[in-house]
Amino acid sequence: MGQQMSPSDTQLPAASVPGWLRIAGQTLRVAFLITLVVLTYRVSLPQNETIATAYDTPNDLIRLALGFAVCVWLIMQMFRTPRDAAGYRAWFYVGLAGVPFALICLFVVW
Repeated sequence: MGQQMSPSDTQLPAASVPGWLRIAGQTLRVAFLITLVVLTYRVSLPQNETIATAYDTPNDLIRLALGFAVCVWLIMQMFRTPRDAAGYRAWFYVGLAGVPFALICLFVVW
């Protein structure tokens, strides 16, 4: 029959990513994620005066805990880069629309 290959033995050919697409995709991706981190941080702050008073109401404590978890997850996502040219291209297009929208939302919430 033939030699059976496992999925780890097969590799797709590496697609070359143009330099401008890599830089633009990464820049827009990081700008979008940083804006989301700041927006999440701002929205998850307790409605009371300080963070120390978040324990007074369970809603503020839950909002603070979920906001912290989402911020940590978004920061972790900043260090994961796209693996191929399609990922950089997707982040380029999403970033073109998403960064201005996220900045507008951040301006309105602030």
